[in-house]
Amino acid sequence: MKTLVAYFSASGVTAKAAKKLADGADADLFEIVPAQPYTRADLNWMDKKSRSSLEMNDRGCRPAIASRLSDLRQYDRVFVGFPVWWYREPSIIDTFLEQYDFAGKTLIPFCTSGGSGLGETAENFRRLAPGATVLEGKRLSHRDSEASLRAWADSL
Repeated sequence: MKTLVAYFSASGVTAKAAKKLADGADADLFEIVPAQPYTRADLNWMDKKSRSSLEMNDRGCRPAIASRLSDLRQYDRVFVGFPVWWYREPSIIDTFLEQYDFAGKTLIPFCTSGGSGLGETAENFRRLAPGATVLEGKRLSHRDSEASLRAWADSL
């Protein structure tokens, strides 16, 4: 089974978790990079007019991604990681899911967060990636070891 870990990271926390997961799961790694990088002001969730706030309030928002995967067909299982924004995945993850055909693949969301879980993410993934098998996923912590992430990936 060929595995991919695709992730979006705003501050580097999710990037570290994704790398550890990819190493533990013997998976390829793909960073979902926004075409227009987020600034510190863009990420200010306390500002109702910040870019991230406006995107998350518009369920139809689809921020552009800078690059595409060359071939998703080779993967059977795709972990998709992100920081939790407003109790769900950031809109750029929705863009990623709509750009590819995940039918017949297994999608596993994972997130990083100070305390929030995945919320409605699994339901959103099912809607955005028709034909995929979407598992419930997990919130990762900086305390997770590569071995524990390997065990989690192997259990799926």
